[in-house]
Amino acid sequence: TAHVEYETDNRHYAHVDCPGHADYIKNMITGAAQMDGAILVVSAADGPMPQTREHVLLARQVNVPYLVNRDAMTGTGQLPKMEDDMYFCAVDDLFLIPTAEVSVTNIHRQETLSADRLPVKYVAFSPCFRREAGAAGKDTRGLLRVHQFHKVEMVQFVRPEASYDALEALTDDAEEVLRRLELPYRVQTLATGDLSFAAAKCYDLEAWAPGVGAWLEVSSCSNFEDFQARRAGIRFKGPGGGGYVHTLNGSGLALPRVIVAVMENYQTPDGRIRVPEALRPYLAGLESIG
Repeated sequence: TAHVEYETDNRHYAHVDCPGHADYIKNMITGAAQMDGAILVVSAADGPMPQTREHVLLARQVNVPYLVNRDAMTGTGQLPKMEDDMYFCAVDDLFLIPTAEVSVTNIHRQETLSADRLPVKYVAFSPCFRREAGAAGKDTRGLLRVHQFHKVEMVQFVRPEASYDALEALTDDAEEVLRRLELPYRVQTLATGDLSFAAAKCYDLEAWAPGVGAWLEVSSCSNFEDFQARRAGIRFKGPGGGGYVHTLNGSGLALPRVIVAVMENYQTPDGRIRVPEALRPYLAGLESIG
């Protein structure tokens, strides 16, 4: 029997118990890490799969800074409301990004875009840092709620009259990754009281995790209308007039919870994890781990 234990803050945890040889846990951890990278490829990188090729052609992939100033965080709406949930370097007055949305949106800060450039679409992959200051309980000790994780972020700058159609298309892009992974999922339209400080409309994509018996949020796709654009001074101008752009963003996807959903939905009776068909080309044809 393979067995892993650990202790922290005077608590003792039996992390996993399962039948099999002692290398089982090592293989599972290694395999999960490999799948993590493969899901990233499916989400954002150039590859043979139709939706990734489409993203490469229609959205510019950018590398982003992980440290941003107070103006950048205020522009996207994280400040002042969510400051307690951010990692902050007081000496330099800089924040670690909670999402690549902050860095990408501020690419066009205090800029007037030509109307014929719109829509402008970006894709970024980055680590995300969150204190989870208000969180408590068992979810903070595993993969469901972590202080650092990686995700692909999609950000768009569009004409005001096109923003709600763009939100539907953006959400479908995020859904396509879940469809390719063949995971059971649902799309929830957030009620007004559940919306973020900045969003006008938001869809949450939730994957089913049978092990915990819950739907896990793996993506959030939002239309901010001109809220962020007004704060960050992002306008457009053309022959027919101008104004503030509308901004949108969506996760495609947040990796830790997707890994949980894959491992729980693809587990076999003998404890192994089948690799989803969509990931196998990126894992040298690997069919299972464990």
